[in-house]
Amino acid sequence: MDFDVKRDLGFPSIMNLKIDETSIVIDTFDANKFDQSLNNQLVNIFASGPSIADLIFDERITSSPSIFVNGSLSLTSKHSFSNIVGYVISDPRFIRNNPEILTQHYKGQPLYATTAVYEALSLDLPEIIYQYHDKMKIIFPANRKLDKHINKSWLTLLPIIKRFFGKKIPLSKLINHPSFVIDLSHQPEAIGVSLDVTNGFIEAGTVSYIAAQLAFSRQASDIHLYGIDLLNSNKPRFYENSENSAPSKLDKAVFERIVPSFNLLGSVYKKMGVSVINHSLVSKKLFDFD
Repeated sequence: MDFDVKRDLGFPSIMNLKIDETSIVIDTFDANKFDQSLNNQLVNIFASGPSIADLIFDERITSSPSIFVNGSLSLTSKHSFSNIVGYVISDPRFIRNNPEILTQHYKGQPLYATTAVYEALSLDLPEIIYQYHDKMKIIFPANRKLDKHINKSWLTLLPIIKRFFGKKIPLSKLINHPSFVIDLSHQPEAIGVSLDVTNGFIEAGTVSYIAAQLAFSRQASDIHLYGIDLLNSNKPRFYENSENSAPSKLDKAVFERIVPSFNLLGSVYKKMGVSVINHSLVSKKLFDFD
């Protein structure tokens, strides 16, 4: 895997995947590109909490711009979504544990994923890369170490990345960057939110948090969250059953990281004119941005 040099925080502008003897290029997400703008439309983000099974998918919901994460893409086989604007995967374990989600439901919807996810796809489901690579964009965590296979030749131009290559970059190092809002006072560790995923997203323990940052970066007018239940993470996701459910680590992170991060995101985006609404009755009382 080779990379071309990128701007600002130093993310490469392309990822060059080698599959057999074929070289396939995937572009990095850039919010400044015309085709990435959502033009101030409201956006629905669908997660995989069990409460999704109780949602009424009327035309108002299915015709609005929709972003799916991980297994929620399976909703597309049950309902006629007419305006799918994104599908987000950040963890390669999802590819390894749930390949059937991709093989059965991925039809070239705009995919936003990390380099690790694309590497997993190239190994486990290379036919999807072959067929749909022009629909794919790379997104990078702003404070996570870069991939071990990355070309390091351009690191000399990037003081922050060079200094912390191979390590997790402290959020404190991003506090003066215009693309991020960082809360260093939060305990047990700092939290943050991205204003432009072109320069990276901030993690909070759930892919839905990344999807929300992507929606804001793409100029959504309002962000509606469905299926972010959190409190019933011991139950199977709506597309699973008790026999095939994957383990969840949400319980440990909910109160220390996920909820505070979403509250920060909701507060910051609201001040910038974008409302964030959580529609899960299970977790609604946890958040204070509605």
